[in-house]
Amino acid sequence: MEEPQMRLGTDDAWLDLSRTGGDTWQVSADWCSRLTADFTAYLSDAEVADFARHMLSRLDAASGAGFSAVVTPGRNNPLALKAQPVGDGFAFFVRLTPNGDDTVCHLQMELDPISTPDLREMFDALHAALVS
Repeated sequence: MEEPQMRLGTDDAWLDLSRTGGDTWQVSADWCSRLTADFTAYLSDAEVADFARHMLSRLDAASGAGFSAVVTPGRNNPLALKAQPVGDGFAFFVRLTPNGDDTVCHLQMELDPISTPDLREMFDALHAALVS
């Protein structure tokens, strides 16, 4: 069986969150092959499922307002997304913190807009893979 995964972005700029086994997830990102990140994060399935559920609820709100979400509320949060409405979708500002919420070692990048239906499909699949 394939492990749960979420991938946002295009070939030029992307973010990937993939479970590699148990409570171990791989966070990878690339921005035009100039800035990259690839690190292990220790997250429970419940934390990632809550993150996916939160993203789905914000996408379904259809308010046209921006929002933000973190994969876990703890200090060692490896991933934060800030969504800004653009056309029929959202562009994302991504903040990755491989060593927790420290201000020295992090990567920030932008992802081009992704349509709301595509985002719903992606986060729904991630959520379903974790709660089934």
